[in-house]
Amino acid sequence: MRARNPKGHDPVTLEPCADLLRERVRTVFSHVPKALNGDAEAIHQLRVSGRRLRVTLPLLVCGPSGRRTRRALRSLRDLTRTAGTSRDLDVIAGLFAVGVEQVGGATHERRILARRLTQARRRSQARMVERLLDHDIAGLRKDLRAILARGPEDLFTVLARLRERRDVLGHEALLGFARLRGRFDPAGLHVIRRKARRLRYVAEVARAIRQPDLEAPGLLRDLQEQLGAIHDNAVLAAWLAAQAARAEKQGQAALAAAAHEMEQHFTERSQASHRVCLDARPDQLLNRALDLLGRKRTAA
Repeated sequence: MRARNPKGHDPVTLEPCADLLRERVRTVFSHVPKALNGDAEAIHQLRVSGRRLRVTLPLLVCGPSGRRTRRALRSLRDLTRTAGTSRDLDVIAGLFAVGVEQVGGATHERRILARRLTQARRRSQARMVERLLDHDIAGLRKDLRAILARGPEDLFTVLARLRERRDVLGHEALLGFARLRGRFDPAGLHVIRRKARRLRYVAEVARAIRQPDLEAPGLLRDLQEQLGAIHDNAVLAAWLAAQAARAEKQGQAALAAAAHEMEQHFTERSQASHRVCLDARPDQLLNRALDLLGRKRTAA
């Protein structure tokens, strides 16, 4: 079915935008049934697809500041945040298992830590599924159906929006790198990672509607993964530091020592990931992606 054409624009030029909108919406709701049953991969994919749709909607829809679109974006934000509440624990549980082997294998205390991590993950996932069940999925579907029925914005406007988001997100990410000056700051680098992720989704929209061979999304994915390794190891180190403090308070010296040892291991892993990232010149990688997206640099 061809996109509606409320402004008299050529339907052929609207079709890629309409197709992308429909695909993004379908993908989000395809993961809902399994996510509501607690499937970890479906929950992850629901989060990712919801984030993609949050970036895509304001770029492609008519009236992105309208009441219905704003309500859909709020609902998607709440949905993705809910789906993300246990994601860190999913990731660090896998990291911990690998780290145990790297430091010599399981001991009694490391098994206790692994068990606590598994229990925390299960509790978090159960709470998350309950919150997903409370989410107004039907209301979100209704709003998105109405948005799709209006059809997409004209291609000229969409391209202008893409350029604006490219410039804003690119500037903010580059400024973040400049402020850190290569300093190891997992929290600060995670902020840049979020900017890079949104910029990657913007680049994916550009590739889908205009530039099928665009390489920028792949470059930004690489940057996102490099920064993600820093973040994930740092999150696990922080969790282990909390476990060490808890064990010390309870007089469990051996468990506290084991938690501190693993905390140090993952802190060093995070720092090593940071060095790898710096060696890859992340600011240059980001600039390359922005150039591929058509940014015009001003003369110095």
